[in-house]
Amino acid sequence: MHAGDQKAWKGMGMEGWVARWYARTRRNDMEDFRREAKVVAEHLRSVCNVLEVAPGPGFFAIELAKLEDFKITGLDVSRTLVEIATQNARNAGVKIDFRLGNAAAMPFADGPFDMTYCAAAFKNFSEPVKALDEMHRVLRPGGEAVVVDLCKDASLE
Repeated sequence: MHAGDQKAWKGMGMEGWVARWYARTRRNDMEDFRREAKVVAEHLRSVCNVLEVAPGPGFFAIELAKLEDFKITGLDVSRTLVEIATQNARNAGVKIDFRLGNAAAMPFADGPFDMTYCAAAFKNFSEPVKALDEMHRVLRPGGEAVVVDLCKDASLE
């Protein structure tokens, strides 16, 4: 089985028309992506290596790339979303390496990233503990992992 054949989230895979619909819907949240990118960028030094896990259409990574000379990689289990994110980055005039792969079995050596970032996807991972282990494994010593997500059991407070 190829990494792209494994579902990262429960239910229907994010391929084809579902992924294209999701990308169009998330485009409505561009101000949120810009705001979050600014917050993250304030905590990073120039020329950091950043991995976004499950970037979807790539909007956060693109906004982060516009702010500073970061080396950004995005890893997503969806072939369609990798294609969409790559095109979105090209259209925005930024260089981001979007790759196909599973968060629970990342195709990276130990420790190349200064930061890993995952938003609005972690709750859907089929192997969340393995994904956390992988996010830790690919961080350099002293690196930082950020997971921003909700679960249905969490109160709004």
